[in-house]
Amino acid sequence: MAVEVTPIHPMLGAEVRGVDLTCTVPPELFAEIEVAFNRHGILVFPEQPVTDKQQLAFSRLFGPLEVNPNYAGAKMRLRPDIADISNLDAEGRVLARDDSRNLFNLGNQLWHTDSSFKRIPAKCSLLSARELPSSGGETEFADMRAAWDALPAARKREFECLVVEHSIFRSRSQIGFGDFNDEIHRELPPVPQALVRHHPASCRTSLYLASHASHIIGWPVEKGRALIEELIAFATQPQFVYQHRWRLGDLVMWDNRCTMHRGRPYDERSAACCTVRPSRTGPTRSSRKGCRQALRPEDTLSSIVYQPSDRGIGLSGNLAASSVHGLNICAPLARTSAIFLVTR
Repeated sequence: MAVEVTPIHPMLGAEVRGVDLTCTVPPELFAEIEVAFNRHGILVFPEQPVTDKQQLAFSRLFGPLEVNPNYAGAKMRLRPDIADISNLDAEGRVLARDDSRNLFNLGNQLWHTDSSFKRIPAKCSLLSARELPSSGGETEFADMRAAWDALPAARKREFECLVVEHSIFRSRSQIGFGDFNDEIHRELPPVPQALVRHHPASCRTSLYLASHASHIIGWPVEKGRALIEELIAFATQPQFVYQHRWRLGDLVMWDNRCTMHRGRPYDERSAACCTVRPSRTGPTRSSRKGCRQALRPEDTLSSIVYQPSDRGIGLSGNLAASSVHGLNICAPLARTSAIFLVTR
């Protein structure tokens, strides 16, 4: 059976049918999926009741897993190679509203690009719906390629060689969270990322923005932040945004190289939520002649984010998510990491 790819938005996103992700995906079908992914930026696979093992198997087709740090500093519920974004503690109890882990995860409701604060950021993320909240919990995606295309030529020339400092501490400061331990400060220092990137698989250019973006390197901090805020507002205008309303069994995959996303609020009183997100990473290198290059081509990493099957999602309701952190421009992929999101 041939893969059926149907666009779901004028700018970005497509629904994919004709593939069963509960089974091994053959190379010829995966090649079609990869072409659709590079073209549309977001792929929605409906009616895919995948298990954790099956979701990880599909995610690994995009790269190996990444080890995720213990951001909030509390005892970890899951293994270090699985990022746990949940409202449960290590014993499976629901966290208090003012628990540092809950407060940290509020940052997922800001517009962001996964792991842009890492030296090698995320390529793509995969999120699957296992349980759904009674209301809310949508995920919104913004097309950064379309936003770039809509900019005036003069502004494009202004932005082409700018480099932005990204930091997890910048994004969490915007929601009042600062309870990081010393290890996180050592592991995740601020990193430079090119503001403008070339997306080689689609031969298109994209803005690269996130709530993690702090300021423009070489500019006064406040001037740089004003530009970042202006561009995020521009790139998230309604014509560039697709809102996904989750259905049970959905698996959604997005390209962090050319999209931003955010989770919307949901009814926290509803059933348990969890997310698994395999992630994959790659270099932040700019392909533009004369521009600064943040990484070398050999600095390639992939990461996957993964979520357990008996919970829901904190980011977008009760879901299981896998995310793949990946390459910026055209370097090969290397490693992947898994993340679990659980919310009750």
